[in-house]
Amino acid sequence: MQFLKRSIVCGHIREEHVGKEVVLNGWVHRHRDLGGLVFVDLRDQSGLMQLFFDPSSMDAAMATQVRVLRAEWVIAVAGTVKHRATGAINDKLPTGRYEVLVTRLQVLNKAQPLPFQLEGEDTASDEMRLRYRYIDLRRAAMQHMLKMRHDIMLTARQYFDQQRFCEIETPTLTKCTPGGARNFVVPCRLQPGTFYALTESPQLYKQLLMAGGVEKYFQIVRCFRDEALRANRQPEFTQLDIEMSFIDETDIQKVCEGLVQILWKKFLNVELTLPLKRYTYDEVFARFGSDKPDMRFKLEVNDISALFKGTGLKFIASTLEQGGRVGCLQVSDKRFSRAELDRWTDYVTKELGAKGLVWIRWREDGSIDSPLAKHLPADFFEAASHALAGLRKTDTLFVVAGPYEEAWTTLGQLRLTLGKELGLIDVQQHALFWVTDFPLFEFDKEKSCWQARHHQFTAPQDGWETLDIKDIKARAYDLVCNGEELGGGSIRIHSSEVQNKIFDLLGVDKQLATEKFGFLFEAQNLGYPPEGGLAFGFDRLVMMLCGTDAIRNVIAFPKTQNGSCLMMQAPSEVDEALLKDVHLKSTYVKKD
Repeated sequence: MQFLKRSIVCGHIREEHVGKEVVLNGWVHRHRDLGGLVFVDLRDQSGLMQLFFDPSSMDAAMATQVRVLRAEWVIAVAGTVKHRATGAINDKLPTGRYEVLVTRLQVLNKAQPLPFQLEGEDTASDEMRLRYRYIDLRRAAMQHMLKMRHDIMLTARQYFDQQRFCEIETPTLTKCTPGGARNFVVPCRLQPGTFYALTESPQLYKQLLMAGGVEKYFQIVRCFRDEALRANRQPEFTQLDIEMSFIDETDIQKVCEGLVQILWKKFLNVELTLPLKRYTYDEVFARFGSDKPDMRFKLEVNDISALFKGTGLKFIASTLEQGGRVGCLQVSDKRFSRAELDRWTDYVTKELGAKGLVWIRWREDGSIDSPLAKHLPADFFEAASHALAGLRKTDTLFVVAGPYEEAWTTLGQLRLTLGKELGLIDVQQHALFWVTDFPLFEFDKEKSCWQARHHQFTAPQDGWETLDIKDIKARAYDLVCNGEELGGGSIRIHSSEVQNKIFDLLGVDKQLATEKFGFLFEAQNLGYPPEGGLAFGFDRLVMMLCGTDAIRNVIAFPKTQNGSCLMMQAPSEVDEALLKDVHLKSTYVKKD
């Protein structure tokens, strides 16, 4: 069907178009029949334009068409741009001073009633929005965030081009290697019995690019991880990947700071002062119980172990004897009801999985009110006042005892939830900073072994050879903003000797290491430069700049918490013939 092809988009009509004929295409956003005069708001990606249908300028056929127009019908119109009447001007729209007197109308496609409304209160469930994602994307907020994603991507590309970086694509189908997240695997039909892995990141490829003399690489790349999903995590996601040769930590951090300074100014009109502050991992974890703390509010974790020595509390005495600690959050000038205290206790034990939460507060007569009251000395407030700055008897203490990392992690999660519920967070702030000096290894209790905290190619800090494995620090760094990790990276190992020693510490069999990473060892022995890099979580970066707290809002077609695409009904079963082609057979038995 031939149709009236537009001469301009709705959102671009301005004063210079008044009196001229235009052709517009789009969706009927709103239809108002005033008993003769009909007004239609036409929408395309650029914005809205009011259409005016005057009975005196329409034939009978067109008048009939106009009366039956409904929301989300796709139409084409031709007409003349006019000024709106003075009382009808809408200053909230860029096109709010104009309207188009329509002389020709074509209905390009009709629409049945939508499964949910695009205007007014957003009452559609997440499942409904994802099932009909192509409809959800029509909403102005979604259009805005998709456009912002494009603009952020373009700005990043321009920035790295100006910094003389080279954008290089790396393979999506790669070798399945141990360590890191679980891979998605893809059978290779041409080589029966073998499999590719979808890249969880371009880590090895970008290191080999440095060995290839590239020196400054970046890539906006799709990554895949077959792991348990949670809020703001997707099985496929986008990274802004950066790698540089002949540099140290400050060089890569300076480049990243330059990018975020431009992004925050351009998209949030916020001036960032550089260089950004730097904190060690040990410092932020001790103060906030997190390696990515939200510093827009105080409420720090306090170590009050000394206050409980000799109190006769067996579970605390046992904790301290085993090297554990007692920590607390001091909520100032807040008297919680007993029901509220019970709710917070349930939250810590049932949702965070901690063994317990103890609260301490003071009655109006100054006496202690707490499940531990009979075990605490009469001068507890005076002793606590020395440990807790500005303590008052109108404050409430939330106390957790246990192994240091477990107790502090619980307090860190409780701190964040309290900050949100009590309105302590200054949402106008933008707290960006670096966290450095991470542990190189962490102990996996389930597998009862040491694992690389970042990845096994992260360089250790000088002097590591003489330290216990738990005390070795990494040349790693994270960029944190408002409680979210925007990006993380490290200086890489460039010596095969050091690389082999790290694998030895991790207990990786030499034959397995050679089988999986022999190509890297060869590269390290054939002229491999000192190098390092960082990867931004691009979806999270866009989410932050768009001011939304749901990562799915900045991804065109996201998946659910169980990895499903409700729109495409994926994943799905495949034909037996296809499985036979790749020499596979499913052993899964459906449950009734």
